[in-house]
Amino acid sequence: MKTLSTTNRERLMKLSTTNVADALDSLGLKGATFGINAIWPTMDKVVGAAVTVKLVAAGLTKSKTHLGVKAIDLAQAGDVILVDNSGRLDTSCWGGILANGAKTKGVSGVVIDGACRDVDDYVEINFPVYARGSVVSTARGRIMEQSTNEMVQFGGIQVRPGDIVIGDKSGVVIIPQEKLEDVLAKAEELWQKEEDMVSEIRSGKTMTEVDEKFSYENMLK
Repeated sequence: MKTLSTTNRERLMKLSTTNVADALDSLGLKGATFGINAIWPTMDKVVGAAVTVKLVAAGLTKSKTHLGVKAIDLAQAGDVILVDNSGRLDTSCWGGILANGAKTKGVSGVVIDGACRDVDDYVEINFPVYARGSVVSTARGRIMEQSTNEMVQFGGIQVRPGDIVIGDKSGVVIIPQEKLEDVLAKAEELWQKEEDMVSEIRSGKTMTEVDEKFSYENMLK
């Protein structure tokens, strides 16, 4: 699994998920998720390489460890743990104990295609969690971990260990690791165009004038 360099992490921190989503669209890549959002409104942005967790329904086959434990042990400082629970909202798949373990390990945050619980605990330790929602029901007896650090589906997007995760108040986006430089360059280009547009609007130009100058509708081409 590739390590996200300090330079590229800093570049990504300056960009929004929408800049990155537009860059992915422009390059013909899939990475924008839907419905996975910051679990409280003032939560920090997260950027990091994915450590993946795949969950399945609990049944006669039993798990030897609680879900998420292996991922925390595998994670390096700055990584993001990404949990595929197929969008289920009836059971939690991340809680306060796991959040404290991940925080202590230096994990940047967790993104979940599903639900979490113990939100007050995350707020208390300032640990970012992005999910489809929160629920009080425990994972025990309902779901279990199928695999750790293997390819998963996350909000309809293919994610492999080491792919880059970005989460902010607009949502969560995934960058294929081998396309990072291309996506970064395109996202920075689009960011600069948008900054220039805003500058012209604030200087008194009309929206029509700005639209004609920058061809807003065709920015991604």
